[in-house]
Amino acid sequence: MTYSLNNENKAWLDEVWNKLQAKMSAEVDRVGDRIPYIPVDGKYREDKSETDIYWWTNGFWPGMLWQMFHATGVEKYRTAAEGVELRLDKAFEGYDGLHHDVGFMWLHSAVANYRLTGNERARARGMHAANLLAGRYNPRGKFIRAWNDDCIGWTIVDCMMNIPLLYWASEQTKDPRFTYIAKDHADTTLTNTLRSDGSCNHIVILKPENGDFVEAPGGQGYEPGSSWSRGQSWALYGFALSYNHTQEGRYLDAAKRIAHYFIANVSGTDFVPLADFRAPAEPVVWDTTAGVCAACGLLEIANAVGELEKPLYLNAAVNILRATDRRFCNWNSDEDSIVAGGTGSYHGRNGDFEVPIIYGDYFFIEAVLRLRGQDFLIW
Repeated sequence: MTYSLNNENKAWLDEVWNKLQAKMSAEVDRVGDRIPYIPVDGKYREDKSETDIYWWTNGFWPGMLWQMFHATGVEKYRTAAEGVELRLDKAFEGYDGLHHDVGFMWLHSAVANYRLTGNERARARGMHAANLLAGRYNPRGKFIRAWNDDCIGWTIVDCMMNIPLLYWASEQTKDPRFTYIAKDHADTTLTNTLRSDGSCNHIVILKPENGDFVEAPGGQGYEPGSSWSRGQSWALYGFALSYNHTQEGRYLDAAKRIAHYFIANVSGTDFVPLADFRAPAEPVVWDTTAGVCAACGLLEIANAVGELEKPLYLNAAVNILRATDRRFCNWNSDEDSIVAGGTGSYHGRNGDFEVPIIYGDYFFIEAVLRLRGQDFLIW
């Protein structure tokens, strides 16, 4: 897909791409096949392969590496990504810590590897992850349950970004059951999570016996009924991806409705989203990760709509990316991470409050490469 950009935006895109190449080249030399998450004093000190192999973000670093390998052909990105994939085998061996986020973990590592290189061992890992995700499906409630422990009837909007693993599995095996599960979950999300104004709940609790709605707790947003911005971006991009894989119009309509809500909100804050669009005015809490994820979703929608509609979604995506670059990006190649200002949850204070977080970097890179026509669909 090629995007029509004006000369100013083209110049910005070229400049950012040059900075990205320098930054990522230095970073892969430092990090290699360790699994980073949040830097401390400008350096990735924690290795999630040692501290928490099950952590849901463990696929984003190899995702960045595969995107860079695809765009540049530089072999060190592939070598490091393959090393992370091997480390993630420990999560398969342990199993108990895995949950709905196996999509985030193995789409960006094993499935990306298979798509780009044809590595059959990587394909097997991807299929293993897909079967784990399918095994979480509740056939009475028609949803994929979130997390473990006592969350029997829980479903979360984040899982819209995991179900592309199931679409891929159906493509690989010609077995439609994976797609049936993905579509059932998307339809249940559409019914219970998406509100009429285009906003979304984060968590929805359903009766596991029949899928009837029970309640919608606040989750990672400000409170029940509020509007956690990254949840909106998961839904925006997730429904756009379900449309990509199924060509069923209700998913594109949902993605567009969420996109209009998201654009309306970020346009009031210079195109960087607040952590919750319905939180009190003070304190001001940003979440750049919501913005860069939404930008990828907006570009996905732009791919799907007619020529007269494209500028709305394309211009909003570019505005978000440029505002993020201007206000929050760190291009010092001696320091790790790119996009600062990421917030894991509105009330969280566990080191993930307005800081650089690895998935912010991933979505920023994906969006830049999409605009340049150098990406590949990792979802």
